Amino acid sequence: MSRQLFASLLGLLLTFSISAQDKLPFKVEEISSFDEPWSMAFLPDGRMLVTEKKGTLTIVTQQGEKSRPVGGLPDVDYGGQGGLGDVALHPDFANNKLVYISYAEAGVGGVRGAAVARDTLVEEGRRSSLQNLQVIWRQYPKVLGYGHYGHRLLFDNNKHLWISSGDRQKFTPAQDMQSSIGKILRLHDDGSVPDDNPFVNYRETDSFVDGEAIYQQIWSLGHRNPLGIAFDLNDQLWVIEMGPAGGDELNLVKRAANYGYPLVSNGKHYDGRPIPDHDTRPEFAAPAITWTPVISPADLIVYRGKLFADWRGDALAAGLSSQGIVRIKLDGEKATEVARYGMGARIRKVTEAPDGALWVLEDERGQSQGRLLKLTPKPR
Repeated sequence: MSRQLFASLLGLLLTFSISAQDKLPFKVEEISSFDEPWSMAFLPDGRMLVTEKKGTLTIVTQQGEKSRPVGGLPDVDYGGQGGLGDVALHPDFANNKLVYISYAEAGVGGVRGAAVARDTLVEEGRRSSLQNLQVIWRQYPKVLGYGHYGHRLLFDNNKHLWISSGDRQKFTPAQDMQSSIGKILRLHDDGSVPDDNPFVNYRETDSFVDGEAIYQQIWSLGHRNPLGIAFDLNDQLWVIEMGPAGGDELNLVKRAANYGYPLVSNGKHYDGRPIPDHDTRPEFAAPAITWTPVISPADLIVYRGKLFADWRGDALAAGLSSQGIVRIKLDGEKATEVARYGMGARIRKVTEAPDGALWVLEDERGQSQGRLLKLTPKPR
């Protein structure tokens, strides 16, 4: 390719990029970039913890200055969709310095599963480390394969830890009450099971199996690949998950509810085989929204700040194949997509900063690293 032709193509690309950004309701500022970034969490002083799938945790300032990799992480089984995943701070982090991380963990015989560990963040000069690592949850059972770990983390106001657990591309375990696969789970912050979980004091007639033990961690079941989990302003729990070929879902998660996968879905199997739609099985909880074509949701937040004043209470979903941010109006138990903001890249994570700005992690972009972006409203 001649230099002149290359310059012309580059000019067209830049013009398109600027034109696309002109249509967005926010200013996009590039802060830094990472190798396969997956999640981030804000520290009390405004710095961020950022995870990279290959097993690196970094502290980065809002000006883009990176620390050395944080030491003390567990061994991560990197491959496919697996690796280092989510990061969340304990609600009392300012006093106890506890950090929670999710990751793919290897087992015996080539199997693997998600796990969650908590550690104490110790900062000593330029070197930081996680110390006193304690694994508080493991996906059961470990299985073959590299997909659908889920493992998003969320704390509620009562310091319960919520975990989204994917179906690991194994279909039927999502309905198996002796498995934590394909479920939404609720734990205490130390990994123990709350006494008021829905299946702690079940009667045999209430169980999903005949007299057998069930996983008491379970809050809801029948989920496929739940990659976003958030509470709305009324403390209702919403989960967004990838469907199969079509049928991505936003679900309002209720106690002990069954969301039907793989028995129902508004998508179909990748080989073309049909799956009955949700409306054929009313005994299963129906999604608030389904998407076909899919948006490939990777994360979900509910905006609480004042900077984007018109968005307060709306959900924001990170889109991979849709390469953007999907804004969803929440109204009681109803939800409606109201806008879609094209970002020109696969979006892995959206996080609200303490000041109300939005921070976005792009997924890996071919040979390019995923960028960390700051979004602020454009002047009116």
